[in-house]
Amino acid sequence: MTKNSVRRSARLLGAGLRALLVLTLVCGVLYPLTVTGVAQALFPGRADGSKARDAEGRVVGSALIGQRYDLPGEAGEEPRPDLRWFQPRPSRGLGTNTVNTRYELLLSGATNRSGDNPELLAWVRAAKDAVVRENSTATYRVRPADVPPDAVTSSGSGLDPHISPAYAALQVHRVAERNGLTVREVEQLVARHTEGRTLGFLGEPRVHVLGLNTALRDLARK
Repeated sequence: MTKNSVRRSARLLGAGLRALLVLTLVCGVLYPLTVTGVAQALFPGRADGSKARDAEGRVVGSALIGQRYDLPGEAGEEPRPDLRWFQPRPSRGLGTNTVNTRYELLLSGATNRSGDNPELLAWVRAAKDAVVRENSTATYRVRPADVPPDAVTSSGSGLDPHISPAYAALQVHRVAERNGLTVREVEQLVARHTEGRTLGFLGEPRVHVLGLNTALRDLARK
């Protein structure tokens, strides 16, 4: 190798190293810091995970992620729904682990079953039976035809924090009875936590379960 070739290779290596350093500084340091700074300045709540807080200011979850309200099961038994609370959509996702035991998800995902899959149909039938049984009271009887689809199926992401107004209304009598409240009080609570369509035409009306249950706890304590 001639001296010119060595010098040329050294220049190319130096140029490559300088480009690597510049790109690392711009893309790995300056850009992330800029994006983080802008997000914290303009959207601090969203940048920090859209934390949901109760009336006392304590973080109770994320407004973007659904969570379950279960009683711990006995040894070897599945947890049972805590019927004092409004229940979310089924969370049949990708499984649990030793850290995440409250919601059946490791990653965002759906059940990946076709509409005529026997396993999915069995899940839906079992979920409908449970909804009818758990939400019927001495003075209110749930009919199978009254059970809305979101009460028996998980969402496409498996993370949906909302339920339909129909599913919330179906749970009102049971929640009122379990918390010593009147049906009217709980109906008004649901109405206050019912969100309309985005921009008036996108999506469907919905009820945020975590926000509703947080307000329910505050009402039941009075």
